[in-house]
Amino acid sequence: MAVKLAVAHRAEVTVFTTTPGKVTDAKRLGAKEAVLWSDAEAMKRLANHFDLMITTVPKAYPMQPFMNLLKLDATLVNVGALGNLEGLNGMLQGFGRKSLAGSMIGGIAETQEVVDYCAARNIKADIELIRPDQINLAYERVMNKDVRYRFVIDFASTKTA
Repeated sequence: MAVKLAVAHRAEVTVFTTTPGKVTDAKRLGAKEAVLWSDAEAMKRLANHFDLMITTVPKAYPMQPFMNLLKLDATLVNVGALGNLEGLNGMLQGFGRKSLAGSMIGGIAETQEVVDYCAARNIKADIELIRPDQINLAYERVMNKDVRYRFVIDFASTKTA
């Protein structure tokens, strides 16, 4: 959804992924470019390039390589990893005047605003429907990078006639 919303706001979007199979999906969703984390040449080429980055990675990872991609006075917003963050160099942040911010979820009014925005523009989430008994497997798949879309739990599947 972050890619779709950014594209709808006319942002030039670059997606970073560890999974080669997600490169095509990122472009289909509207990203101008999709880069593998392991592509050292692309990471070097994109140094000091971005005004804003949003990370949705659900667990800690080395963040400094991504901070290095920010322009002067730019910000990386973490909405994924909620534990300890890894490998940030305060000196590099200071010299680059680069900021790290975090966010959870907006309140009801902000959430409704996003829902209304999406409804008016026919922006929909790509989902994978799962049953409640698949929640643990879904969590494992998230941690193993085996998810392309948002999981939606189908509680109606548990009802009996």
